[in-house]
Amino acid sequence: MLDLKLVNARVLTLDREHPRATQLGVWRGRVFGLDERVAELPARRVWDLDGRVVIPGFVDAHVHLAWAGLKSGTPSVAPSDSVPAILDGVREAADRVGPDDWVDVAGYDQRPLGRHLTAGELDAAAPGRRVILTHDSGHSCVVSTPVLRMLPEDTVHQDGVLVEGGMAAVRQLRMPYSEAELGRALRRSTGVCVSEGVTACAEAGIGGGLVTHSPVELAAYQSLREAGQLPLRVQLMVAAAALHPVGAHPQDGPGEGLDLGLRTGFGDDRLRLGALKIFTDGGMMPRTAALTEPYEGLEHAGELYADPEELTDTIVRGHLAGWQLAIHAIGDRAVDLALDAVAEAQRRHPRPGARHRVEHAGLVRPDQLPRFAELGLGAVVQPGFLWYLGDDYAPLMGPRRAPWLYRGQSFLDHGVPLAGSSDRPVTVGAPLRAVEVMVRRASSSGLPIGPDEAMSVEDALRAYTLGSAYACHWEDEVGSLTPGKWADWVVLSEDPCRVDPERIGQIEVLGTFVAGESVYGLSAPG
Repeated sequence: MLDLKLVNARVLTLDREHPRATQLGVWRGRVFGLDERVAELPARRVWDLDGRVVIPGFVDAHVHLAWAGLKSGTPSVAPSDSVPAILDGVREAADRVGPDDWVDVAGYDQRPLGRHLTAGELDAAAPGRRVILTHDSGHSCVVSTPVLRMLPEDTVHQDGVLVEGGMAAVRQLRMPYSEAELGRALRRSTGVCVSEGVTACAEAGIGGGLVTHSPVELAAYQSLREAGQLPLRVQLMVAAAALHPVGAHPQDGPGEGLDLGLRTGFGDDRLRLGALKIFTDGGMMPRTAALTEPYEGLEHAGELYADPEELTDTIVRGHLAGWQLAIHAIGDRAVDLALDAVAEAQRRHPRPGARHRVEHAGLVRPDQLPRFAELGLGAVVQPGFLWYLGDDYAPLMGPRRAPWLYRGQSFLDHGVPLAGSSDRPVTVGAPLRAVEVMVRRASSSGLPIGPDEAMSVEDALRAYTLGSAYACHWEDEVGSLTPGKWADWVVLSEDPCRVDPERIGQIEVLGTFVAGESVYGLSAPG
């Protein structure tokens, strides 16, 4: 007997062998069958969807759950469009916490101001306090003089502004957040995810670097898992900075890794280790993404995260140690480095099934596309950036390079595995908005950005489900409503394939289900 049967539904399965269905059966949390295979089978519960649309749950291949949850509970100075308003926000944040506590402030962005704030300005707003004003990109911050005094003497900053490695050094000072704090943050952020139809995601870095919150951050996820409070499937990427000598046998490869030999794939269907996260450059918002030519209107071309030889060595060692690699590379210079390093790693020790990924692939030149395919590299893109940030990014790249931003169709044309993701909380993470952008290739103002990169609605949905599942080695478990896979689905108010593309981002998520059970909105009767 089936545990649940959906009837009178409009199911878009994204399974090419059975693309649409009206009935779906669930047994022990998995899809048992579709249409005629389940039509005559009895079920403990039968749910008449009354023609509602059901699609596979979205898989967000690159998120920051702890950061998103902490940010939502942190005083914010957004929209960051006035220096006096920002400083007022800093004063208010300082007044809310004790005199010896850190003053954390989110929502900072230098772009509307035309300049960065300074340590002196923070000192005047909150005298003697340890203030961290965090940039929305996560790649930069402004800190007060007491924080600067805590940093190593050789830390590079410009009047309190720190980027990339300097920002990471500040994160190390600010750690650790308690497991209770992280648990509350994760409950907030995962709740938002499921409300937007996300049923599985990859947390893009724990354990060190720019996005670290605690040296034992995994414990917060495990506690939620054990308490039944983790409503979606989570893969945890490990920051490369967390690797250390482990004293393994010389025949077992490089002597670096995580204790007990943990690596990509360890865990269960709800919580497991994912790729090794490696930064090679910064971001476009703070103008630190590494380009081969200068930004339009500026005299610099961004920067690599570290010395090129050091970055290459980290990539090669991660590959040799058996990890899947998730290489953050936004600018085309950083993409060059990632491609060359992976080629060297594969030359030393071929691993054709490694499924290494380039995170963001924000600016990819035409000549780089075939190299992705040759090396078996996937691209994990954030289409939503074009909606929320495209009016800034397109002129920053100029008319020749703007069409290369966060490509879509070109990756598919070259046979490059394409995964959709949000990078939340850098921008709003709603997958349906991202699907709309993949189809329309326009910013929120209507500015066209690389219209030749536009994809069909079904291919866009596939990138944000099966494509992301493939990037996470989950394609046999989630990403389509195929018999044998987990019964993870979303109930929508309308069919994305049958509405005007301009309305895709406005479609309502009515319910989200993981393993056939409701985690948001609608519930099956009984």
